[in-house]
Amino acid sequence: MATAVDKDALYAAYEDVRSDLTKTNWAIFKYDGTMISYDSSGDDLSEINSKFSDDERAFAFVRVIAGDEMSKRTKFVFLTWIGPKVSPLKRARVSTDKALVKQIIQNFAVELQLENADDLTEDYLRKEVKKAGGANYGTGI
Repeated sequence: MATAVDKDALYAAYEDVRSDLTKTNWAIFKYDGTMISYDSSGDDLSEINSKFSDDERAFAFVRVIAGDEMSKRTKFVFLTWIGPKVSPLKRARVSTDKALVKQIIQNFAVELQLENADDLTEDYLRKEVKKAGGANYGTGI
């Protein structure tokens, strides 16, 4: 069966994370059978790694503040989560399903695929955004 996406719910969560008027820093989209739908969101990035299990696939959109002491910028990360216990068939389907999600989640600085919940930390995400951003000038302070 083909995967479907709850476009309205994903778009609303995406816009909530992107908005400077809310405190929402992340949104998670999970599979419910053959439907990818909005699962949860929050403002504390330390909560996000507890939202994924070893036997599931999911997507997340995350706000990260990047830059140095001279300039702070908001950047966004698109995450694909594939738990280490996901079957090979479901693992393979993620690549085609990701394209459906990316029709809605379009503006991000970094795209990551993770399988280890230990990598889902604010420091790791900030480091990946910094790597993707190119030159880093700072005053060294």
